[in-house]
Amino acid sequence: MGATLAKNFTSLARLNIPGGGQVRVEGGYAYVGHMDAPNGTSIIDIRDPRMPKVVAHVAMDDPWSHSHKVRVCGDLMIVNHEQNKRHFHRKGEGLLEHTAHMQAREGRDPSDAELAAFLGVTLADIPTLRESAKRGYHDGGFRIYDIKDRTNPRLLCHQKTHGFGVHRFDIDERYLYMSTEMPGFVGNILVVYDYADPTKPVEVGRWWMPEQENFDGARPTWKGYQQRLHHTQRVGNELWASCWHAGFRVVDATDITAMKTIASFDYHPPSKHPTHTIKPLLSPIGGRRYAVAADEEHAHKQGQLPAHLWVFDVTDLSDIRYAATFHVGELDTPFAAAGGRFGLHQYAETFYDNTLFCAWFAGGLRAVDLSNPKDPTEVGHFIPTPTSGHATPQSNDVYVDDRGLVYLIDRLEGLDILEFRPG
Repeated sequence: MGATLAKNFTSLARLNIPGGGQVRVEGGYAYVGHMDAPNGTSIIDIRDPRMPKVVAHVAMDDPWSHSHKVRVCGDLMIVNHEQNKRHFHRKGEGLLEHTAHMQAREGRDPSDAELAAFLGVTLADIPTLRESAKRGYHDGGFRIYDIKDRTNPRLLCHQKTHGFGVHRFDIDERYLYMSTEMPGFVGNILVVYDYADPTKPVEVGRWWMPEQENFDGARPTWKGYQQRLHHTQRVGNELWASCWHAGFRVVDATDITAMKTIASFDYHPPSKHPTHTIKPLLSPIGGRRYAVAADEEHAHKQGQLPAHLWVFDVTDLSDIRYAATFHVGELDTPFAAAGGRFGLHQYAETFYDNTLFCAWFAGGLRAVDLSNPKDPTEVGHFIPTPTSGHATPQSNDVYVDDRGLVYLIDRLEGLDILEFRPG
């Protein structure tokens, strides 16, 4: 590791495992949800952080699904079940709709070239999309495993939901907060399950934005799928909901069966990037309450800022205000022009004092001090060296454990275990 690629971080170990979407650490074990089938979930013994060892792996038995998110509570492991490459395969539905439209309008089927142009895919993709539309997708949802024996996870249930299935989710000791498609809505909504009996989770509540309603089959009047729930995080009796291109909402969850929106803030525009995560800092600073939002970078457009952090003053939920932003520039990583995503993806949902650890795709890991929320300051970084011929790191998720160790998963390959020592 070159000195220019790390500041205030020391590498303890690297494990070259398949790329992951999420890493969580509980009780001396790391849990990684992998990006692509047939890889599912890995359980890694990290009691000695310098000698991590995979002790179990749950493979996907469905090649059309992936399981890239994972959470653990006690001896239970919960993973999502979502259509693999969902946005591409959803175009199969568009193929059917466009075919029906052409038949009604012109009395003929569209050519494969016309379909490819309409869907924005290559001609070679059309047979795959036609087969995908014919097959459909019916296995989305989540799975719960008994992991009393970490080396031998035992499936307790596969709870199916709808559409793509579950994307991201939060948990506590009582409830599962699932972001999923459901009948009658456009885009993901929140569905809360009581999992007191982990073999039979029971739905107890739902929350959605009114504009998502599609009960009569008529599409909503707004931008539809672009405005949807990404996921919520529970803080006391509040749920902080990141809503993609609709900014964020704060939801009163005092009564989980009748959740109510108590605050709404949409900063699109000026942001061109969707809201991935929103959460308040652990404690007020200077008598004010602040929340931090992470936008997610997809395709960077020249002339536009890459996805970045936003800091909001949320002291008065009826009058939310901008406080600051934090950016990583192209000169802050040698991999900015190497392809792949460049901007922010996600920050560790477990805060380390007022330091935020951010997975910044080609920018690697960035540690941001928010002691002064109006002036976020970088206090460390770690940029992994790409392996297996990859041109750039794609740091996807990060977690900090109760020892203060930091775990960084790359969506292409590799788990880094790090020690942070601010200068």
